[in-house]
Amino acid sequence: MTRGPVAVAGEVVSPNDPTVEAFLGWLRVERGRASSTVQAYRRDILAHLAWLERSQLSVDGGAGPQPTRTDLERWVRSLLDEGRARSSVARAVASVRGWYRFRAEELGCDDPAVDLDGVGTADLVPKALAADVVAALLDGIDGADPASLRDRALLELLYGAGLRVSEATGLSLGDVDLDGALVRVLGKGRKERILPVGRSVLTTMAGYFDVGRGELVARNARPTRDAADAVFLNQRGGRLSRQGAWLILQRRGAAAGLDVTTLSPHVLRHSYATHLVDGGADLRTVQELLGHARLTTTQRYTRVAMDTLVAVYRSAHPRASMPGGRQKAGGGS
Repeated sequence: MTRGPVAVAGEVVSPNDPTVEAFLGWLRVERGRASSTVQAYRRDILAHLAWLERSQLSVDGGAGPQPTRTDLERWVRSLLDEGRARSSVARAVASVRGWYRFRAEELGCDDPAVDLDGVGTADLVPKALAADVVAALLDGIDGADPASLRDRALLELLYGAGLRVSEATGLSLGDVDLDGALVRVLGKGRKERILPVGRSVLTTMAGYFDVGRGELVARNARPTRDAADAVFLNQRGGRLSRQGAWLILQRRGAAAGLDVTTLSPHVLRHSYATHLVDGGADLRTVQELLGHARLTTTQRYTRVAMDTLVAVYRSAHPRASMPGGRQKAGGGS
């Protein structure tokens, strides 16, 4: 079925395996996955096929024996040994495991990845920004020019509603209801969420709509329908891209004196969720607000909150840091 993938100008290209494209098409059409997600799956699967070829293995048994679970575990270890981030390896495992499952269902063949363990990423949850740090970041954007009004509104919304960056840049004018203090977003799988927004978000969004956005619109002599309907615009009056939003946060973070190497739109989303949990919000509510399909994904934030509690306890309690609960001679009362 497959002829292993080859490298062209440093890129892995398709080995013309029909199950690869069929699986990717299923992800795109049936599961509603974004194009960027589908491309990431394609790269992961083709890189895996290249590894199989180098290991003299083959999914159809043509160029070698079929891979076993032990072989796939060896593949996972090889990715980690290459120094790839665990989050990247976890995504590759999910991509390849999904493809093997699809092949098994479509072709009636064995699935060697059926019991393949994922790569734990619980320890990779980005560190949430403290509330006062977020306030300093947002309050530091105090200009009245169009870019400043847009930047403040964008970052307020990312943190104030916990949006993914793609959800924020994908907003259209009809998705924002300032009177009702609500915003409608399309998340993963094009699942719709209606989210409440607070006073700070409403104030900055209103200021951006009243002044800043109109000036940005005027810079585009021939706006497309998409640009005319977009909430967030770039300096040329077109729809702001995810990369553009990331650069805005990096620039504003640097101006606020933050470590931009660890700053991303997703950190604001994590901060939103962490602060909700710290404030007493129940996990089911946070799950709905974030648009998580599984509660286990949301449960990471309870671990973050517990880590904070443990750290405070250990730094504040006189007996917390002493092995066996022993005090120094003469200590205590």
